[in-house]
Formats: sequence, structure tokens, C-alpha cells
Amino acid sequence: MSELRLLTDRLDPPALDTAASTAILRRVAAREIGPTLRLFVPARAVAFGSQDRTRPGYADAVRAAEDLGFAAVERLAGGRAAVFHEGTIAFAWATPHDDPKRGIETRFAALADIVVAALDDLGVTTAVGEVPGEYCPGRFSVHSEGRKIMGVGQRLVRGAAHVGGVVVVHSPEVVNKPLIPAYRSLGYDWNPEATGAVGDSIEATVDTVIAALVEAFRASGRQPSPARWSPATLDLAAGLAAQHTPQIA
Repeated sequence: MSELRLLTDRLDPPALDTAASTAILRRVAAREIGPTLRLFVPARAVAFGSQDRTRPGYADAVRAAEDLGFAAVERLAGGRAAVFHEGTIAFAWATPHDDPKRGIETRFAALADIVVAALDDLGVTTAVGEVPGEYCPGRFSVHSEGRKIMGVGQRLVRGAAHVGGVVVVHSPEVVNKPLIPAYRSLGYDWNPEATGAVGDSIEATVDTVIAALVEAFRASGRQPSPARWSPATLDLAAGLAAQHTPQIA
């Protein structure tokens, strides 16, 4: 099995937390630390992607999220805005690669397969693929009963790749709450009814789903081993936090 450092604590505020994943990616790329997986329960935040920042309504979307009590952050991976809250699990998986452009789809598929395996063990029937009308659409979304329950994005840097996203365990209506005004401001056409959660099918907690995900990573040939935040990673994250804070007038 290949060893995988596992971090399960979040950092506050959300901009610092996002910066921590960037710091991990950079340190993995520099071969200062080994492959690292974050699995944690995040604070309420709307993570805006590169597509959002180019839209005329971006500033209004950020304000709409913040007015509803969600921190606005600029996400590490690409795509459209996604929501994190206390009923979701955030994941961030950083791996070293000499040529990260090779294997993009392989990494997406590997993560989707792990999520499907974990949820299958819990008794949730899932499939991989885009759901019509889903928020932040993608070919490697995981859905159940026609509703999206996992979204994923990827970021490449010289020497490493980051695969990150969110699994919605419960309260999909909280996901939609800031997305409705934010997507309206951004001019996106979508269907809030396409947003689902693991809890639509079974009784589940974030702890039980995290445990299932860890076991699914292990079954896939990785060996998640609890790790601690290093001072070097935390210092780097602190210096990067401003880059993940939306700059609007």
C-alpha cells in the first residue's frame, strides 16, 4: 500500500483553510512532504471558481453569500461556485507527479470510484456523471436518485496535482440557500432540485461517512495515516490566505 498522510482538522477562517490546501499542494510538489489527504467538516462558505470571477455579477454573488452568513472564498480548483457547511465533508487530495497533465481523468475517476465505494458500503446506490441542472456541473460528479451528492475539481501545479471537492451528507437545502442568489447574480441556469445528500437515502452523519471514505481509500491501495499540521505548512498557509479572499469593490 502507498502511504497517505491524513489530516482531519479544519482551519478557520475559511480563506485560511483553503490556503492550507494550497500550501500542502505546494509542499507536495516540492517533495517536502508526501501525498496528503484532507477529510474534514468545513465552516460555512461559498467557494467561487475561476469561471465565476470573470462574470459581471461576481461581486453581487459574493455579497449575497456573505449576507446569508457564508464566508466567500476563491477555491483552489476550477469550476463554478460550490457550498460547504456543517453537514458536508470537504476533501483535498494532493499527490506528486512529474507530469501532472498526464492522468487528469485517471485521478478524477479514482476519487469518484472511492466515493462510490464508500457510499455503497453505507447502503447508498450511486452513479458517476453529470446530473442535468446540477450546480458546478462535472462529468465526475457522484449522484444518487437523480441528485448530486459529490462534486470534484482539480488543480495542477508543476510537480503535483490537487483533487478537491465536497460530499453533502445532509441538509442539501443549506447548499441551495446561498447558491440561489449567487447563481442568479452570476447568470447561471441550474435546478436547485438537482442538489441532494447522502441523507436522502440513509441515516448518516459526517463522522460515519468520513470513516467510510477512509476505509475506501484503504481498500483502493492507499494507507491513510493520521498526521499533524506542521509549522512550515501553517506559516505558508497564513501567507497565502489573502489570495483566497475575494477582492471586490
